[in-house]
Amino acid sequence: MGSYLPSTSGEREQMLADLGFDSTDDLYAIVPEAARAGELDLPSGLTELELREKLGAMAAENTVFRSVFRGAGAYRRFVPALVKTVISKEEFVTAYTPYQAEVSQGVLQSIFEYQSMVCELTGMDVSNASLYDGATAAAEAVFMCQDRKRSGVVVSATVNPQTIETVKTYCESRGVEVEVIPAKGGATDAPAFAAALGEATACAIIQQPNYFGILEDAGDLIEAIHAAGAKAIMAADPVSLGILASPGELGVDICVAEGQSLGLPLSFGGPYLGIIACTSALMRKLPGRIVGQTQDAQGNRAFVLTLQAREQHIRREKASSNVCSNEALCALAAGTYLACMGPDGLARAASSSYAKAHYLAERLCEIDGFDLAWDAPFMNEFATTCPLDPAALERALAERGVLMGLPIEFVPDAASGGSGTSEAAAQGRPHGSPERGILWCATEMNSKAQIDEAVELVKEWAR
Repeated sequence: MGSYLPSTSGEREQMLADLGFDSTDDLYAIVPEAARAGELDLPSGLTELELREKLGAMAAENTVFRSVFRGAGAYRRFVPALVKTVISKEEFVTAYTPYQAEVSQGVLQSIFEYQSMVCELTGMDVSNASLYDGATAAAEAVFMCQDRKRSGVVVSATVNPQTIETVKTYCESRGVEVEVIPAKGGATDAPAFAAALGEATACAIIQQPNYFGILEDAGDLIEAIHAAGAKAIMAADPVSLGILASPGELGVDICVAEGQSLGLPLSFGGPYLGIIACTSALMRKLPGRIVGQTQDAQGNRAFVLTLQAREQHIRREKASSNVCSNEALCALAAGTYLACMGPDGLARAASSSYAKAHYLAERLCEIDGFDLAWDAPFMNEFATTCPLDPAALERALAERGVLMGLPIEFVPDAASGGSGTSEAAAQGRPHGSPERGILWCATEMNSKAQIDEAVELVKEWAR
């Protein structure tokens, strides 16, 4: 960051002289001496070698797994080396919101390209310059749909629980009712979902693939939402859109997504990226900042901030969005990732994840007591039963460098006839009671050897 030091010692002396001061002590003379006197109680500095050793010892306390089979909203995916190279450039790392277009053309163009690729990926008309994360994007999407006559929100229980809780938190402050429709067979209960939609419903939220990895019958759900006069919001997995029908093709009004899969590492939970895109009919309700393409006075291609209809610095007290910044650096990473991968590369990543997840499911179901929780099509995540304590299995695999799927509780489908139902009966529990299970995930990062090793470890533990 050497080129971004604000001033030299000579420049500082000149500034003091222009202000009529001989030293920085004179500059701060107005501050009481008691507040200025004495040294801060800070440890002595370290040499570069000592600092490296200290930080290395701290980092060694972290657990780094050789293989990861957990998703649930955050995924370990391949990140091309070019992504880190681009986002590490000083002019991008240090840049803030580009209000002054004449000196921010590079950053503005990077955001414009990101928006363009998001629209192409989702099939929507307009994308903003990004939000904080996928959950807050869903909450902001809800506010885009509300008006004086309609404010209610219907959410499928198969949406990511963190997204549901965030939507509830946002809506609570406005006294907006959020109705969560219980799942059936690991997917949205379509009849119950449709029955919950009424004249006061502003929007309904579904997820594809859903939180359990199952592929929803999205077309029918969206049709039911529109039939009730409400807006359809879909939370999508951006990588899966490499092979699945886009939200735009399905008739969605607003698409939201967690963009972490697009070139961002897991990084202990963030910072992540909130993707939000909508139809042209809703673009003036879109929160955050939008970059548009125009021409300068000489007729050259140029980029500017535009259509900030809800922003605080535009509408002041009338603003309807509390987004004060964006995730421009994370959006740049996503844009760089998409440019590197291209449509074919993204499709291969999605197809590879699909194939490896199904291979993992097939191998796990060879073990007694491990069966698919629901007989339904899935993408690259799936839930299985677990005959004993999932937490004990989690610890056993972690000791061998493997992070297994997420321990969950689920309700088996009455009509499935699967092992989950029979196990509940065998243990004297009534049907419909929660059952222990594991939500597994596989991506292009999981090799066949890693999958086979994990399955053998599970077999060993089960014995």
